[in-house]
Amino acid sequence: MPQFARILLADDDMEDRLIIEDAFREIGLEKEIAFVEDGELVIQYLDKLAGETELPSLIVLDLNMPRLSGTETLRMLKNHNHYRHIPVKIFSTSMNDIEKAHCLQLGAESYVIKPIKFEQCIEIARAFYDFSCVKVTV
Repeated sequence: MPQFARILLADDDMEDRLIIEDAFREIGLEKEIAFVEDGELVIQYLDKLAGETELPSLIVLDLNMPRLSGTETLRMLKNHNHYRHIPVKIFSTSMNDIEKAHCLQLGAESYVIKPIKFEQCIEIARAFYDFSCVKVTV
């Protein structure tokens, strides 16, 4: 059974996961985030937690992942009775306005472009954490 984490981040790029993990560690919040490699593992992670403990307060999805893309995962989450209330942020290198609009239409809370500088990663980690602390009303 996974340990409860306030934030669940799905990204197939190990380097990107390590960078955001380092950013959370830098601000002392490394225990607040859990990582999976793709959308199928997001669903499996949530299914394992269901009924056992709290669900994450925020899900962060990369767009381009194998097996189940960020867009497909977002669609599944927003169509699932138990998970649709969990806010989802897209975290991608893509600056495609059409893709961004599509994700927002599907129910993404926001669309965040992955930063280039580590200092920006720290700011994003803080923003993700701060957002995850806001109570969502169902």
